[in-house]
Amino acid sequence: MKITSVEALKVIATNVRKGIIEEVYSAKSGHPGGALSIADILTVLYFNQMNIDEKKPNDPNRDRLVLSKGHASAALYSVLAEKGYFDKELLKTFRKIDGELQGHPEMKHIPGVDMTTGSLGQGLSAAVGMAIASKMDNAGCKIYCIVGDGEIEEGQIWEAAMAASKNKLDNLCVILDNNNLQIDGEIEKVGGMNNITEKFISFGFNTINIDGHNMDSIIDAVTTAKQTKGKPTIIIAKTIKGKGVSFMENQASWHGKAPSEEEYNLAMEELNTALVEDVKKQI
Repeated sequence: MKITSVEALKVIATNVRKGIIEEVYSAKSGHPGGALSIADILTVLYFNQMNIDEKKPNDPNRDRLVLSKGHASAALYSVLAEKGYFDKELLKTFRKIDGELQGHPEMKHIPGVDMTTGSLGQGLSAAVGMAIASKMDNAGCKIYCIVGDGEIEEGQIWEAAMAASKNKLDNLCVILDNNNLQIDGEIEKVGGMNNITEKFISFGFNTINIDGHNMDSIIDAVTTAKQTKGKPTIIIAKTIKGKGVSFMENQASWHGKAPSEEEYNLAMEELNTALVEDVKKQI
């Protein structure tokens, strides 16, 4: 069922963030910062935009999502649980040695995971292949690929971008999580990554710049991508690493560590407060 209410989507996104914190805390490891920054994007895709059915996770005609920044798997698992692909209790097995939810997305055993990812830079190539296959089969599937701004320092990203443009993959929508931070700090200082929009324009992409936490903007951008013909689209979403948990926001140190018990309680308290406010706005 497609959810069109922005306020309802905000409630879902807050619950997705709660799931992320639950996973990383339970595992005592993980990557909360970059998972929290894409919660709004994933919520819009799975609850408003993608042609999917959680009861038919292997439907050959479904849209696909490739989480190329696979270390943010906690976000993907949380939105899949929220959508009903599996029970939320499974989130507590995240990154456990005997659990099913691996630290990076794994497609063989987890319903709703369309591509196994983890090695940064490779996911876009897989998404390009899926988009080409959909074109060859006249399947009409849309392929979405979420990449990180630190990740696009990888050369394979640009090889895939060339292939996407050459093959006029208008069924491919790349979404860049532009939170400006990677494990070692700001992207401009670590890898000299700047002029991102101009780079993708030069590679033949339709480019859209948005606030990656504004539901209306995300919906409009993905809708525009669907309507664009003859070229792939990239949505450059300006986001905040750690969004939704004040002490994690814009802190590179939260790229890959778990909260303590005290930090977990503070984070959940903030998110529960936000959830109450989100619900009130629906009434």
